[in-house]
Amino acid sequence: MRCPFFGYKEDKVVDSRGTAEKSAVRRRRECLKCGKRFTTYEYIEEISLMVIKKDGRREPFDRKKVLAGIIRACEKRPISVEKMEEIVTQVERSIQKKSDREVLASRVGELVMERLKNLDDVAYVRFASVYRQFKDVGQFMVELKDILEKDKRIFRKEKRRIR
Repeated sequence: MRCPFFGYKEDKVVDSRGTAEKSAVRRRRECLKCGKRFTTYEYIEEISLMVIKKDGRREPFDRKKVLAGIIRACEKRPISVEKMEEIVTQVERSIQKKSDREVLASRVGELVMERLKNLDDVAYVRFASVYRQFKDVGQFMVELKDILEKDKRIFRKEKRRIR
């Protein structure tokens, strides 16, 4: 493992623990040269998942690509990187549960949006606006109205519960 700050090859493991879903091992490491700490994750390598793009091309499922999209949607939102990585793991596990090793790119996007919708409305709208390629403000407003209706229902439920 190379230090991402200094590039030195030697480090020591400071802490090691499983993730919440027990799908990976999270290790905190410290570079023996510069002393900075960084985190690595170990995953069991499974049979490669293939994603079928809109144009019919197939490419391997890429956790980093999915995570990059989620990070972009969650920019300046109170969402930890660990939570974002957890979403990627949940999406990947959901896909792996199917017997088929191929999945439509649209299904990957829908799975991400389901989880973001439950986590943060702003991140969800950001992701959906890019993913669904809204053509005009009208399409965007339909999504926002759905979110506002959901919030109103939750507010009414809470108000009744408090009484």
